Amino acid sequence: MIGSYAIGQQTFLEQANVSERCHPEPADLSESEAIQRAQRGDADALARIYQLHCRRVYALCLRMAGNPAEAEDLTQDAFLTVLRKIQTFRGDSAFSTWLHRIAVNLVLMGHRKNALESSPKKTNEPDGDRGRPHEELGGPDLLLAGSIDRVNLQRAMDQLTPSHKLVVELHDIQGYKHKEIAQIMDWSIGNSKAQLHRARRRLRGLLRETLRLEWLTPPQALQAQLSQR
Repeated sequence: MIGSYAIGQQTFLEQANVSERCHPEPADLSESEAIQRAQRGDADALARIYQLHCRRVYALCLRMAGNPAEAEDLTQDAFLTVLRKIQTFRGDSAFSTWLHRIAVNLVLMGHRKNALESSPKKTNEPDGDRGRPHEELGGPDLLLAGSIDRVNLQRAMDQLTPSHKLVVELHDIQGYKHKEIAQIMDWSIGNSKAQLHRARRRLRGLLRETLRLEWLTPPQALQAQLSQR
């Protein structure tokens, strides 16, 4: 990410017409001061906003796109949108929420062509929760917490629909509350909790299948070896 950040910063500074010589140091401007100055046309303040938020925006885009080059492009597009629309920010929500909504909209636009393919998955998912204790929508998930191999989890995440992947990224990875996710995604809070519940249920099913295959493979290999003797 360090290399991507440096390249992205240079591109953004060029687009925003900011000189490196007069670029403010991180301690010079707070977020609120940078926003106020940026809304008055201060390009250096826009560069400060980029410094403060680019890593989290890039992480979100990378998780969704799965491709560093595409994630860099999406990150640049997000901040160039901020460059054009910073005057429309009114402070009704946190600036990070407003910015992430811009990034999410760009990501979803990229996934729009696959929407018809992914929509049946939302309605035909098997219900793997029967017989389990009632789980509060959007509450902590002990099965997924701290005990899942990261590689298997990433593979399972890659199979989620875009909306499910986004809600897991925002809530479980970036730590947003459901109220904030509702603002980013233009959902109700109840819908945010329901989407997270369904995403986690889908993840559990995928991870159970992965674990089942891992346990089945060694005996099958042994049986094949014995049959050859």
